[in-house]
Amino acid sequence: MKYFALMYEVCDGFIEKRVPFREGHLALARATHNRGELLMAGALDNPLGALLVFRADSREVVESFARADPYVAQGLVKSWQIRPWTVAVGGDAA
Repeated sequence: MKYFALMYEVCDGFIEKRVPFREGHLALARATHNRGELLMAGALDNPLGALLVFRADSREVVESFARADPYVAQGLVKSWQIRPWTVAVGGDAA
């Protein structure tokens, strides 16, 4: 299993625009967390965005999440990036 960081850059007015899609986003995140793929997720500030940390066999798991996320599908996420993450302390660190 590998770790991946999914980073979102969100649109202007995101806080207000996300309201109709928030429950769908959270339901997807909870389901992914319950499967053990999404370890943690939350908002970033200055600039506003998000960071989601995954543990999965492949990058495709993270890509599938992003493509299915209502925030992405509805254009609230301006861009997203997946970065492999080597854990130095905690998790499965050597």
